[in-house]
Amino acid sequence: MTYQAVLFDLFDTLVLFHRERLPEVQVNGRRIRSTAGHLHAAFRPFAPHVELPAFVDALFWSWQEAERIRAEAHREVSAPERFGLLFGRLELEPSAEARDLLLATHMRELSKVVECPDHHAALLTALRERYRLAVVSNFDYAPTCLRILEREGIADLFETIVISDEVGWRKPKPVIFETALDRMKALRPADALFVGDRADIDVLGARGVGMPTAWINREAERLPTDMQPPDFEIRDLAELRAILRIP
Repeated sequence: MTYQAVLFDLFDTLVLFHRERLPEVQVNGRRIRSTAGHLHAAFRPFAPHVELPAFVDALFWSWQEAERIRAEAHREVSAPERFGLLFGRLELEPSAEARDLLLATHMRELSKVVECPDHHAALLTALRERYRLAVVSNFDYAPTCLRILEREGIADLFETIVISDEVGWRKPKPVIFETALDRMKALRPADALFVGDRADIDVLGARGVGMPTAWINREAERLPTDMQPPDFEIRDLAELRAILRIP
């Protein structure tokens, strides 16, 4: 099969998210890796009476509530909306200033633990000479995705970048894939290979709109028994060179 385009998931596909590098914070005698400590420090001037344990409880609840909403219908809960849930849980009046500071703090700390391996960037540069490229990713704040891509020097390689935050829906919903295809004029789904690390959202979602798929299965996980295998299964992005005939 000859493809005209390659579309990629972002996190843990093009760029790697090193959760083990997140800041460490101690809460109720337990050490956790999270942005929570930095967020609480930023939040203290707005609500001095809210101690760290109460803040962390409310913060984790807001994350869990966002995940619950997402799981129900794959609707995206944006980061600003999620911080709004935090204010409600703490029974505080919403503050745009506090929300924006929390948002900036959280995204800054997350971005620090994200990197694009050198061989990923080299592959993308080589692919761009022969294929149209795009990003289709779930994330709750699109500006952070764009900044990471720009910082890593690969943003300009993509014809379009579609993030669930701006679409309002998450993979595997068809609309997010269809948005990318619509932006890439005259591109049929069958002519675009989708590459991602999640069988349940990347493979399933892309196949749902008629795109062939390559699943990055780094940990050699078993595919769910009720799922049709992807067109390709790889352990590292570098294996795309052979599939796409890139030297």
